[in-house]
Amino acid sequence: MNDTSVGLKGLVAALREQQHALTERWMKLVFGDQEVEHSDQLTYRQLADHLPSIFEEICVVLESRNLRDQEGAIERDARQHGQWRWQQGYRVDELVRELDLFRQALLLAIGEYASTHEDLSRADEEHARLMTDEVVSFVTLASIREAIGERDRKIDEYTGMLERANYELTLRQKLIGDLYETRMQIARRVAHDLRNFLNVFSTALQLAGRSPAKRDTALGLANRQVADMATLVDEMVEYSKVLGDDSLFTVEPFDLVGLFDELMQACRVSTEAKGLKLIGQFDPALGAVTSNRLKVKQVALNLLTNAIKYTSSGEIVLAIAAAPDEQWKLRVADTGVGIGAADQERVFQEFERAADDDIPGAGLGLAIVKELSRTLEGELRFQSAKGHGSVFEVTFPMVLKPKPAQTR
Repeated sequence: MNDTSVGLKGLVAALREQQHALTERWMKLVFGDQEVEHSDQLTYRQLADHLPSIFEEICVVLESRNLRDQEGAIERDARQHGQWRWQQGYRVDELVRELDLFRQALLLAIGEYASTHEDLSRADEEHARLMTDEVVSFVTLASIREAIGERDRKIDEYTGMLERANYELTLRQKLIGDLYETRMQIARRVAHDLRNFLNVFSTALQLAGRSPAKRDTALGLANRQVADMATLVDEMVEYSKVLGDDSLFTVEPFDLVGLFDELMQACRVSTEAKGLKLIGQFDPALGAVTSNRLKVKQVALNLLTNAIKYTSSGEIVLAIAAAPDEQWKLRVADTGVGIGAADQERVFQEFERAADDDIPGAGLGLAIVKELSRTLEGELRFQSAKGHGSVFEVTFPMVLKPKPAQTR
């Protein structure tokens, strides 16, 4: 029988009229129940939240004698209830207890109505109790599933955060380890080079003391060691400044022609001293660019100094030209010793040198170039072959946006 009896209609009408009173009764039960600890932290409004929606859906089910048509709406409200209670700090057992008290309040109201209204048959009363129990059980199950789902989502979120934090910690530990190893390498390398310089310097002094006739030769050897030590110290100081530069990173327009002329003049003496030919190539289409002039100059001078250092005969080429996509490029080519294929992956690492130890320096020139190029948003490339020289090229943006000197 699908038609609702007169007695059942009266029950539903009475329940709707008593909705406020039933809600108050239920809330008193919840607030007074020690098993629902977190209810004390909620206001009346937070506790009742969407209870009227569930209450109305129960009334509709009692009228229609059909739960299936209301399952979608009931599940939606039940899931919202479970989600809110989880966000409000409820445990699952508290959620179950709260809804069980709701069931008790409704069943008590049905019993009270049945005891005073003879038109509600025993069968209709039993039906009302069973349908109420079934709906509240359905609400409880859906709420628990949603609360557990919220918990699992939070666990996944926290697990992801923990994994990311662990990865970052591992990465930082590796960086600290690498930094420590780099510092130890610096100490070992500098100590090794300074010991060699001092040994030769001491030999030169002994030679001058034993043989006055060879004093000039000894002094020349000593002076060379002093110059080599100064080169080593200069490279170390420059690299430490590049890595530790926390000063304001300023950009401004400057003329590339002026920089080109300055670089050619700065390198002319050292190239002529080694019998090398210095060739300059400047693109007339270029004018001013916006960048950090001092750091661009450092890049160029380190590439030129490196080229001169490892070239014993032939030529050094400095070229500045326009490049596509609002860029310009700096190119330094030489006819020096070149870099073998096996060494090319390490060419920009600290303390790497492409030749024997008799060439002064700490092997930091190209490491400085790499760091400065990164700071200037330059793309660094090179080509080289053992015994056939090298070509280093850095492509810079025509306009570099202002930013802090370094991102740490």
